[in-house]
Amino acid sequence: MKSRVRRGLFCFWAVTVAVVGQVALAHADPGVLEAIRARGHVLCGVGSGPKGYSSIDAQGTWTGLSVDFCRALAVAVLGNKSAVVFRTPSGEDDFQALRSGEIDVLSRNVGMTAQLDMSLGLRFAGVLVYEGQGFMVRKAHNITSALELSAARICAASDGPAGPVLSDYFAGLKMPFDLVKADRWPDAVTAYAGKNCQALTGDLAALAEARQGFPDADEHVILPEVALKIPAGPMVRQGDEDWFSVVRWTLYALIAAEELGITSANADAVKTAGSPDARRFLTGDKDPGKRLGLPTDWTYRVVRQIGNYGELFERYLGPKSPLKLDRRLNNLWSKGGLHYSPPFR
Repeated sequence: MKSRVRRGLFCFWAVTVAVVGQVALAHADPGVLEAIRARGHVLCGVGSGPKGYSSIDAQGTWTGLSVDFCRALAVAVLGNKSAVVFRTPSGEDDFQALRSGEIDVLSRNVGMTAQLDMSLGLRFAGVLVYEGQGFMVRKAHNITSALELSAARICAASDGPAGPVLSDYFAGLKMPFDLVKADRWPDAVTAYAGKNCQALTGDLAALAEARQGFPDADEHVILPEVALKIPAGPMVRQGDEDWFSVVRWTLYALIAAEELGITSANADAVKTAGSPDARRFLTGDKDPGKRLGLPTDWTYRVVRQIGNYGELFERYLGPKSPLKLDRRLNNLWSKGGLHYSPPFR
């Protein structure tokens, strides 16, 4: 399955020149918050995968990190994690759905690039996941680093930019490699499973999902290096600073809660007997959300109903999830990662 992160990498990949010419002038109509409050739910655009980001079961229940972020927005604005309707526009239609107001926020694994952020009339509100194009190998090869892949045969899907990215990556390392092209991502996975190559390259979540489907899943390891970093996060329309701020600071609230040691399980206790910073965070003292008309305890409600960032990552992507991805760059800054929140003051 081709990961949707890739669409943020190569000149809009499937977006036509005509659309690009029009969207430069697109701006959001003001009042997204007012519209959400009036209708009673958030309209959230999500994808049909990969697993860990967004997926729907036979009963129609959505799960995933991107999905729960939209639930966090519903809690922040409306106080109820169920007050969200999920929609799945496809292809370039997801950008158009956001521009037209069909959805309030696009929460899926779209890679942040300068071109997407500056030329579509849309804005990234922050980084939800630090993704990347990585490598998977069999444990039996005793390879622990991409720096050991010199002259290796590497399977990649040709319906995306994985091959050119590899060329740039290994050229920078002055290492030769043999690219084994497959028409589509499932074909690349099949070629790797059939031992037609020593390594498989793709987005980290896509690699983890492919590994999950192998009968010998534990015999495959994702290497620590990435050939290309792909920060992914929620997108909103330009022109509505209030809604942009709610989306941005809801993301920061999830991260700040983890930094402060606040979880969905201990939020009640911390609210009354935690550190001064933790109590201020949960009770709304000097809360930036007040200027947006959010409840003073909106951060408490978000953490209580959804959890902190670490809980979400573990639930859907981390070692305790079926995908079993290490947190690496998605850890807190104090643990070697890149996530941290500005002060809630």
